[in-house]
Amino acid sequence: MRDIAPGEAVYIETDGTLYTQQCAHNPRLYPCIFEHVYFARPDSIMDGVSVYKARLRMGETLADKVLRERPDHDIDVVMPIPDTSRTSAMQMAHRLGLKFREGFIKNRYIGRTFIMPGQTMRKKSVRQKLNPIDLEFRGKNVMLVDDSIVRGTTCKEIVQMARDAGARRVYFASAAPPVRYPNVYGIDMPSAKELIAHDKTVDEIRDLIGADWLLYQDLEDLVTCVSDVNDSIDGWECSVFTGEYVTGDIDAAYLNRIDEARNDVTRSGGADATSGDNGIIDLHNDED
Repeated sequence: MRDIAPGEAVYIETDGTLYTQQCAHNPRLYPCIFEHVYFARPDSIMDGVSVYKARLRMGETLADKVLRERPDHDIDVVMPIPDTSRTSAMQMAHRLGLKFREGFIKNRYIGRTFIMPGQTMRKKSVRQKLNPIDLEFRGKNVMLVDDSIVRGTTCKEIVQMARDAGARRVYFASAAPPVRYPNVYGIDMPSAKELIAHDKTVDEIRDLIGADWLLYQDLEDLVTCVSDVNDSIDGWECSVFTGEYVTGDIDAAYLNRIDEARNDVTRSGGADATSGDNGIIDLHNDED
């Protein structure tokens, strides 16, 4: 019917009776930008912004960055990491005049790996989640596109899978900027120190994931991609990229509590998070 306003409470009776009330003084609309990057369905329209259109734009701005950084690039083919990045990868390939190919087939019975406890379980799950089609990789310089890089576990395994499938060079592009800080407004992101980009440069991250070239979306470009027809949007909640929390009440003590609650050791029941199958695979209602 409509979007819920910032600061608005909604209550629905079992018979369908709807109650709404504005509970905040001088509310401001700062939607979470990460919803458009990853969590939202591509056919969603949130606060007047089309998720599909925003992701098309993300692919265009990534292509423009490729042309700025390496106008004489040698990319043969662009491939998405299924499924959320497909829209951006498709538009990136189109803008660069390159082939778009589905190089990975997804197993839909594996949940989201970045929220699984335990590094060993995440690495194992990536191999179970995706299967490469060798003929799409063999002898090619491949640009892999993902919506974002959180822990880095997934993309490191995927880069190696592409090499094992015969890729000559493996490039990696993220439709989002580096994720350096935890989300505190409802998304169960890992502890800050478990985010691969938290205290590292792009070159250091590239070496860690094993790619020949790593390309991140610029935050300014991402904001431009999601800014659309709704003049009532005051700004965007970008704390996972900037560490600036819009409510203004997030301090070091709060972040430390978040860290203690979300780190691998806590989530795996106190076991060593780097050894053994100490995680539990949850089945998620995953639109991907």
